[in-house]
Amino acid sequence: MTARAADRARYDRATAHLDAPVAIVDLEAFDANADDLVRRAGGKPVRVASKSVRCRALLERALARDGFAGVMSFTLAESLWLARSGFEDVLLAYPSADRAGYAELTADPKLASAVTVMVDDPAQLDLVDAARDGDGGGGGGEVVRVCLELDTSLRLLGGRVRVGARRSPLHSPAQVADLARAVTRRPGFEVVGIMAYEGHVAGVGDAVAGHPFRSRAVRLMQAAARRELAERRAAVVRAVRAVVPGLEFVNGGGTGSVQHTAAEDAVTEIAAGSGLYVPRLFDNYTSFSGRPAALFAQPVVRRPGVGVVTVLGGGYPASGAAGPDRLPVPYLPEGLRYDPQEGPGEVQTPLLGSPADDLLIGDKVWFRHAKAGELCERFDALHLVEGDAVTATVPTYRGEGHTFL
Repeated sequence: MTARAADRARYDRATAHLDAPVAIVDLEAFDANADDLVRRAGGKPVRVASKSVRCRALLERALARDGFAGVMSFTLAESLWLARSGFEDVLLAYPSADRAGYAELTADPKLASAVTVMVDDPAQLDLVDAARDGDGGGGGGEVVRVCLELDTSLRLLGGRVRVGARRSPLHSPAQVADLARAVTRRPGFEVVGIMAYEGHVAGVGDAVAGHPFRSRAVRLMQAAARRELAERRAAVVRAVRAVVPGLEFVNGGGTGSVQHTAAEDAVTEIAAGSGLYVPRLFDNYTSFSGRPAALFAQPVVRRPGVGVVTVLGGGYPASGAAGPDRLPVPYLPEGLRYDPQEGPGEVQTPLLGSPADDLLIGDKVWFRHAKAGELCERFDALHLVEGDAVTATVPTYRGEGHTFL
């Protein structure tokens, strides 16, 4: 029996009392992945990216382990909810236009001390100040903790070629330092950190099966990007520290670049979250390998013919540029594939391959999502598996009544 076949047997036994669709997290794999993130971070704390987890119980499980500290959130409403729930260090990774949330933040000392907001434009500060004195009232005078985001993109040929996500407009040390000065001159705000997410390094696989030349090109690009960013990030940190000597943290990285980013002296903490669940997009990396921890199962409901079964639902595409790599992948039993004429469907998904002939009506087929936390938008609970038993069932954000985006 292969390791994957053994996992399938365990998951089937553990969930035999549960009807599919069902989602699980294998805690042994989750914990092993957490240990690997800490190892690769080389002594620097790992801040958990909540968008890749979307389950309070599992955020708490990660943060209870040595080597983890703080949460990186994805909306202001989520940040405030986490802070009210007892999370004491929440870094909002994206700018917000949530004026009601800013009114809450500025009126509550506990929230203001726990939540740090992301800024890359003075206009974002205007939104906060408008919330303090808005028509509806409710705002307050609490000092807002601010993190400045650096654009990490690699620019070539005089800027005519750009590699990397279109995020912050702040690219040079002077630009970031200028915004730091603007924030420090403004009452009610305090610069406490810098964030720089190198998604073109951390979030792009460099060993794509069947594409050796593309993979080689990605590795060359990433090596150049790491060298350029390490030099520029260090210069940015020096420039900002000249304005804000008491800067608390410099955040960088992601699951795919943990060890590379941690090697930079300027970086004080690493962000990672997907590496806890290890979705399918993280199969294509040479820098690390993890264990799939989060899976979902769909039930077999039809047997249309030889070599084909149909499962209920399963059309759960991930965000990003549309393509086959954004689809969930049939994982267990091994050897199943989509019908190219149908793919994963809203209500039914035909699956082809010889393993289909061994599946009966009611059997489970296990899938891996393309990305990590987005799976939790489809399920209100995660069943936590240890060995061949479900030892706990915990709500996702959705199960607690929250869909923040």
